[in-house]
Amino acid sequence: MRQVGAHQRERTKPRVPNEAWSLDFVADQLADRHRFRTLTVVDVFTRECLAIDVGQSLKGNDGVEVLNRFRQDRGVPKMLFCDQGAEFTSQIMDLWAYQSGVRMDFSRPGKPTDNAPVEFFNGTFQAECLNAHWFTSLNEARKIIEAWRREYNESRLHEEPGERGCRTNL
Repeated sequence: MRQVGAHQRERTKPRVPNEAWSLDFVADQLADRHRFRTLTVVDVFTRECLAIDVGQSLKGNDGVEVLNRFRQDRGVPKMLFCDQGAEFTSQIMDLWAYQSGVRMDFSRPGKPTDNAPVEFFNGTFQAECLNAHWFTSLNEARKIIEAWRREYNESRLHEEPGERGCRTNL
């Protein structure tokens, strides 16, 4: 039984950094056609990309590992927005959220707009990084993707979709 999951029609808008994070997976392939996946984590308020984890096949325990890396320096958010994929609805993610006091808000089936912040980011990531490179290995992909993530965070103004003003990273 899910302890911390929710399906909300109207998501609460975060008012400060680290209040809500959005997570999603993006798939790609190496030059030799071996598939790999990335897990993207975006702060909903600042639009900062907190992490892009790269692996051959990422699962719920990999998501937990990524989230645990933030615990000491950044803490954990109050809310995680994600789809209903098996990685996010897994027992290990549910247990982590429960033990961390984090509420998980799952997108409605067939409604990617429920998780718009990470979907918007993933489109940019796909177009500017994944589609622009032929990665020869997972290690090369990790290095190039991390360099792109840092450039994305450091050199761009992040704004709410539909917002006129801009907000820089905090």
